[in-house]
Amino acid sequence: METETIVLGGGCFWCTEAVFLMLKGVVSVEPGYAGGHIENPTYEQVTTGTTGHIEVIRVEYKPEVIALEEILQVFFASHDATTPNQQGADIGPQYQTAIFYTTDRQKEKAEHYIAVLGKSYDKPIVTEVLPLQRFYIAEDYHKNYYARNSNAGYCQLVIAPKVDKVQKKFGNLLKE
Repeated sequence: METETIVLGGGCFWCTEAVFLMLKGVVSVEPGYAGGHIENPTYEQVTTGTTGHIEVIRVEYKPEVIALEEILQVFFASHDATTPNQQGADIGPQYQTAIFYTTDRQKEKAEHYIAVLGKSYDKPIVTEVLPLQRFYIAEDYHKNYYARNSNAGYCQLVIAPKVDKVQKKFGNLLKE
C-alpha cells in the first residue's frame, strides 16, 4: 500500500504528534523543524524564534485508509489556525500554523480546504501553505513526548485536552 508524507505545523510538536499518532492510516509521525534558513537546527536554536523554523510533524500516511481531507480536518480542529505565531501560551514564530506539502495535489487540496473552511471563521486563517524544502528531525527526547510524559503538567493542561477533543470528534478515524 502506497504512502504519502505531509508536514504540519500546528503549534507545539508534542501536541500535534500525540494527536496524529492516534489516527488509523498514519504509519509514522516524527517531530521536527521546517521552513527556516539554517541547517540542522537544534531545539534551543528554534526556540529563540530567529531561525525561521517552525515546530512541525512529518506525517506518513496511507491515502487508501485516511484521506488528506480527513488529515486536514483533524489538523484544523486541533489547533487555532487564526493566531499567527501562537498556540495558547506558546508564543513565537516557531509556533506558526503551516502546511508543508510534498505534492501539487496536497497543495491544491490544502488551499481549497482553507478557502472553504475560512468562510465559517470569524477571523482569517493564517495557515501558510508552503512547499517542503527540508525537514530536520527533532532531538530524540521530543519523540513520543506525550506517551512518555503524560503525567507532566504541560501534558495534562495542554496536550490531554487536545487528544480528548480529537478522540471525541473523530472517533471514526482512530486506530483500534
